[in-house]
Amino acid sequence: MGTSVNIIVGSHVWIEDPHVAWLDGEVHKINGDQIEILTSNGNKVVRKLSEVYPKDVEAPAGGVDDMTKLSYLHEPGVLQNLKSRYELNEIYTYTGNILIAINPFQKLPHLYTAHMMQQYKGAPLGELSPHVFAVADVAYRAMINEKKSNSILVSGESGAGKTETTKMLMQYLAFLGGRAATEGRTVEQQVLESNPVLEAFGNAKTVRNNNSSRFGKFVEIQFDKHGRISGAAIRTYLLERSRVCQISDPERNYHCFYLLCAAPQEEIDRYKLGHPKTFHYLNQSNCHELVGVSNAQDYLATRRAMDIVGISKEEQEAIFRVVAAILHIGNIDFTKGKEIDSSVPKDAKSKFHLNTSAELLMCDPVALEDALCKRVMVTPEEVIKRSLDPLSAAVSRDGLAKTLYSRLFDWLVDKINVSIGQDSQSKCIIGVLDIYGFESFKHNSFEQFCINFTNEKLQQHFNQHVFKMEQEEYTKEAIDWSYIEFVDNQDVLDLIEKKPGGIIVLLDEACMFPKSTHETFSNKLYQTFKNHKRFVKPKLSRTNFIISHYAGEVQYQSDQFLDKNKDYVVAEHQDLLSASKCSFVAGLFPALPEETKSSKTSKFSSIGSRFKVFPSLILCVLDIYKENVICTPHLHQRKFIRSIISDGAKISPFFGFGV
Repeated sequence: MGTSVNIIVGSHVWIEDPHVAWLDGEVHKINGDQIEILTSNGNKVVRKLSEVYPKDVEAPAGGVDDMTKLSYLHEPGVLQNLKSRYELNEIYTYTGNILIAINPFQKLPHLYTAHMMQQYKGAPLGELSPHVFAVADVAYRAMINEKKSNSILVSGESGAGKTETTKMLMQYLAFLGGRAATEGRTVEQQVLESNPVLEAFGNAKTVRNNNSSRFGKFVEIQFDKHGRISGAAIRTYLLERSRVCQISDPERNYHCFYLLCAAPQEEIDRYKLGHPKTFHYLNQSNCHELVGVSNAQDYLATRRAMDIVGISKEEQEAIFRVVAAILHIGNIDFTKGKEIDSSVPKDAKSKFHLNTSAELLMCDPVALEDALCKRVMVTPEEVIKRSLDPLSAAVSRDGLAKTLYSRLFDWLVDKINVSIGQDSQSKCIIGVLDIYGFESFKHNSFEQFCINFTNEKLQQHFNQHVFKMEQEEYTKEAIDWSYIEFVDNQDVLDLIEKKPGGIIVLLDEACMFPKSTHETFSNKLYQTFKNHKRFVKPKLSRTNFIISHYAGEVQYQSDQFLDKNKDYVVAEHQDLLSASKCSFVAGLFPALPEETKSSKTSKFSSIGSRFKVFPSLILCVLDIYKENVICTPHLHQRKFIRSIISDGAKISPFFGFGV
């Protein structure tokens, strides 16, 4: 909706354009509500008055550092300002107390030197150029001076640079609250060095981002009464498990697999590894290397980081044995066995990988084959062993790989937290949240559905904080202001999570019925939401569905929603690995209570239901820290950093107006 500013002949304006998003021009004629505009590319176009936005011709050529200074705070005005600053390598801009950070897709080391940190130390927000250090400094000063805990929420779409921004925040907080190392390594050193470990096992290349975090991370930094870092805790949320077994070109699996394949030859031989293209879990994509990145060097850097965060050499060796075992598990193919609907390893190659997997996991190869190819059913009368057909055995194989990897990742996070140590006496903390960005790819599956749902929740929270609360404050204080329209996305949230008929509820119901397929699930969605304005059935698909999110429409392919939503450990896998002769592997699968073991069943649990709780849990953590009972919502302050991707092609000097 255009602004109500008086538009006359000769006015400079912005209009929407399908090719460059926004195009500027000058009003040539006005006929009622129809305006003829001579655009800057020499064309004449006619638009309705409501579709025209005024352009500030007096705006500085290099833009303004705080967009509340703009004459017109509308989309083309904001984008033009960000573009002008970006072209001068000014990647940070304020909007009031919110920091906008644009990913430059290049190194700008001069922005993050020790000298730069010193400059921002104690400087009021807005006194110096916009910077991530300024936001961190304000949070730290508020904590010290007002005894208020703070949280910094870093949000934005995938590839916008959230993880790098989070690293810079941590680096600056370590600079402010660090202490000289006396015995061993300091807390802040260990927190900073945990990044490469978590990135190696939790990050992967996606279509839009070579180092995309495939999990949510909340880092809680604890401070003593002198403002020194005294402890820390890292909470991670819902790792993308399906990536372990399934990737699409040109994406990659988790970094650690490629790092291990580039390890020193002695380790390659020990784990019986080879080039990534020889492993099923890696060769589904043709991308095995990243431009400007050495897998061999990063492997050694990851090992050094593991040393720093307190992971012993023996534990490191066991970790990479599990990683190697997962690669070998993925290469076990199945064919029909002698019995009806049974399966066996397909050939000598599959048997080699099965035996190697068993060797690395220190379990019996026959027991491993049985765990993959058979299921045990316990009835009151007898114990029945049921064979799986080749397709079901492959699903079982992938389930084992996903379970192993997610348990390994959880162990790493727990180990890092134990090593860093938490300060139970800490009175104030600063929390930094780095959460998945909104995703929309050519192929969008269950992972994108969950990630985008989380972002819908965070967007609503952002709107409430930035718009609703500010405007209520203006009204209360009788300040003259004009209402700012923003999209209320409550109807999208209801579509996804509302009981009894939201998409997640319907998905869980489908998962609990043995005969459900993705076709029956999709048909149920079509019937239930045929009149919902945020839900669309694509014309050329019988199973896909479209959701109109706050950031735009996303078409989801439902064919694997049911499989990916199921979250349980197969009893046979649990029994196999808890009996491993390797204490590390057995420790990942502690023995279950006797009543659970005897039932040989797994209670249904869904990823989707956990994602329903997840955003609320994050916002709860942002509002009040359970470990610090003195912190209450009204004593808690929140800072926002919104990261923006400059260009989908990841070309550093280019700013696409369509961002």
